[in-house]
Amino acid sequence: MTPRVNETASGGTTEETTSDKGELTTEEVERDGAPLAVEGVGTDEAPGSIPPAEPSPTAQDTPARPADAPRRTRRIAERAGIAVLLAIAVTGGAIAVGATRDKAPVAAMAVSAAVDPGALASGNPDAAIAALQAHLKAQPRDSDGWATLGLAYVEQARTKGDPARYPQAQAALKRALSLSPHSDQALAGQAALAAARHDFKGALTNADRALAENPYSERALSSRIDALVELGRYDEASRAADTADARKPGVPVFTRYAYVRELRGDVPAARRVLEQALGAATSKGDIAYVAAQLGQLAWNQGDYKSALTYYARALAADENYLPALEGRARAQAASGNRAAAIKGIELVVSRYPLPGPLVELGELYEARGGAGDRERAHEQYALVEAWIAIAHANGVDADLDTALAAADHGDRKAALRAARAEWDRRHTVHTADALAWALHVNGQDREALSYARRATATGYRNALFRYHLGVIELATGHKSEGRASLESALKLNPGFSPLGAATARKALEDTK
Repeated sequence: MTPRVNETASGGTTEETTSDKGELTTEEVERDGAPLAVEGVGTDEAPGSIPPAEPSPTAQDTPARPADAPRRTRRIAERAGIAVLLAIAVTGGAIAVGATRDKAPVAAMAVSAAVDPGALASGNPDAAIAALQAHLKAQPRDSDGWATLGLAYVEQARTKGDPARYPQAQAALKRALSLSPHSDQALAGQAALAAARHDFKGALTNADRALAENPYSERALSSRIDALVELGRYDEASRAADTADARKPGVPVFTRYAYVRELRGDVPAARRVLEQALGAATSKGDIAYVAAQLGQLAWNQGDYKSALTYYARALAADENYLPALEGRARAQAASGNRAAAIKGIELVVSRYPLPGPLVELGELYEARGGAGDRERAHEQYALVEAWIAIAHANGVDADLDTALAAADHGDRKAALRAARAEWDRRHTVHTADALAWALHVNGQDREALSYARRATATGYRNALFRYHLGVIELATGHKSEGRASLESALKLNPGFSPLGAATARKALEDTK
């Protein structure tokens, strides 16, 4: 639900496009052997009909590229290896890149706030979609069925790292609203889709529309909190969390309530609420989700032992839960077990090639520094740019991802452009930090300082933010403040970054 959420899904592109009205103009009807397209929407098919599946492309086929993908991205993709990128594009990350890798950031970033864990009763989006398609073929005027299918596509995009699902979700939700214009379920689905695409103003508008129809819609209440958090309207988000807790207490609301408290620096309250949510969780999906959130909270405070314990609990509930796999690898790296961390992040990346984990894997390779590791690292950074192009082609605002990745490992000027664009849309602690760092790497430290201070002003306990602030303070001549910020970052979470932590220690040595 936040950049704790690593954001949206990644990894796939298809020949599917959308019209200005959001209808599918061509269809992708197969993914991993199962028909997945929204049938009968924007096509010549009869309403609800399901066309036969087409064979999946192979690694020998010519890859489809977004029409607006910049030439530079294409060149980088070619350097990384067309076969590798195509494998990711057509499998959603099921084929490993490099070693046996598998990835799903999450960042806490890894869990998309747009869709509640366990929102689909089966916990298996592929199975849910197949069942819904069969149902809608027989009952094409079932508005709730189309709304649920739309949400299932959003969930599938999250779990498979595939933004190509979003146009299908959009078409299914549009179909639901054409059948039932006041459907709170469809409106809440539109809010979830907007949030997944990082259109948080749209998410807020649709959540409010859904709540006007049904004030007790758990999904709309949750999406409203997410949208306010991601717009940087933290006071309103806190009130929205209180309202949601009063109307519809439960795991989805508890986890959002906790995150709002964490952003304010109230870690004990966040932990208490998450532990309450874990105690109330009954499904394996909810247990895995909440335990991973507790793991992330512990990792943020440098408590790696507790983090590993929570991640183990999440994986006991679901051994393939990618946010827990990524979080465990991050905690292993911070604990000094780099070999296990690299193996774990490689696994995550192969399944979920999002920017966060790709960058993390690249930095772990750089920190290891073995033969070929520099090339391996650059390959991961190149894949980030390819993912961003795919995300843009499927309606996802990826400026924050661009800013975060490019500032350290790409085009610094592009990082600054993206960070300024994101700041124009929303004023969060995460966008403030991204803009501060992009300004710093472009040599504009005086302007960067105010944003770096703003990123840390809410009390949010984030070592990376403190590290960025410390570096910028030193660059602007604030030596004592800079040293204090760097020391604070390392005290809070000494393994906050494979490369950043080492740079922070060197900066402290250099300023003695």
